[in-house]
Amino acid sequence: MKYDFDTVVDRGGNRSAKYDERTKKFGTDQVIPLWIADMDFKTAQPIVDALTARAQEGIWGYTSRPDSYFEAIRGWQKRRNGWDIDPSLMSFSLGVVQSISAMVKLFTPEGGSVLIQTPVYSEFYDMTEAWNRKVLENPFVEKDGRWEMDWADFEAKLAEADLFLLCSPHNPLGIVWTPEELRRMVELCIKHRVVLFSDEIHSDLIFHGKRHTPTASVSDEAARYVVTGISGTKTFNLAGLQASTVVFPNAHMKQVFDQFWMNMDIHRNNAFSLTAMEAAFNHGEEWLEQLLPYLSANFDFVADYCREHIPQIKTCAPDATYLMWLDCRALGLDNDALRRFMIEQAGLGLNDGCSFGRSLNGYMRLNAACPRSVLERAMKQLEAAVKAL
Repeated sequence: MKYDFDTVVDRGGNRSAKYDERTKKFGTDQVIPLWIADMDFKTAQPIVDALTARAQEGIWGYTSRPDSYFEAIRGWQKRRNGWDIDPSLMSFSLGVVQSISAMVKLFTPEGGSVLIQTPVYSEFYDMTEAWNRKVLENPFVEKDGRWEMDWADFEAKLAEADLFLLCSPHNPLGIVWTPEELRRMVELCIKHRVVLFSDEIHSDLIFHGKRHTPTASVSDEAARYVVTGISGTKTFNLAGLQASTVVFPNAHMKQVFDQFWMNMDIHRNNAFSLTAMEAAFNHGEEWLEQLLPYLSANFDFVADYCREHIPQIKTCAPDATYLMWLDCRALGLDNDALRRFMIEQAGLGLNDGCSFGRSLNGYMRLNAACPRSVLERAMKQLEAAVKAL
């Protein structure tokens, strides 16, 4: 079927955090919300149909998880990424961030260290510090608007680390790592005996002819070493249903992880996430194939608009995710002033760049997963605000 991504859906009545938490986040609800990473698009019709049928059953008690659940995820990964996962090594998790938290708790010692690559989404900091572990930063190096790894610093920091959190593809920079880069990261982690967790939640949102490579698939050694977090929640706009999968390299790590959640009696899908995920991975591909070019065109619109009308703000179309990294340093505003400017003058609710890299100054993150007309209005407001500075 033909999907419509241009219609503006009123989310004011569906208890959306993106909209309902504007006052809490920005001090006002008079901003266009382009922050938290969900989309302003209705999901694939087969998912809606499956959930409607489930709702009409009228009984949503404790829900068992059939083998078909993990088989749907396995089939998707095999079709899309050429990765054939052993279902016996797959675990349910509420979300990838919750999996990160558990990895920090379970696979680092008290007072241990976790390596992250900055800028990266703020939960990498938050989940590390929540368990009183030390954050080690391997900052990316910017070259002409592109961000690259500092390999010497990466290996030096690995010598101090217990766990490396990899974001693949990368949020907020939209980097799609090559097999060679991933292989090198894995080899260095093995050399320094550092556990590697690969957050691949955005792995279905890839553009410009790039291809996602699951980190665990790059070599036999990687398959025996890497822990992977995956989910359909970003892909199909299902974050409110809370479901993800962790793929382990061995049964022991899986057992340690599963027991942690069992001790809190958290081990089942809710009745609707189970239905939604199976429908998504078995029948959602048509929707995704129509979504991707729409998102890509949104990126081009924002990048072109900034280049032509707001040259003080630099951005480029990312190779992955639906998030854009805005370089606003030419405005000459520090982080606090930039945040106020975006809210009070431009009327935009964006994510502060400094939350992705605490030493950074002058960046913002914009969520482009919305109808084009919303982005057009946002860019016009931003242009007017910049010209009034």
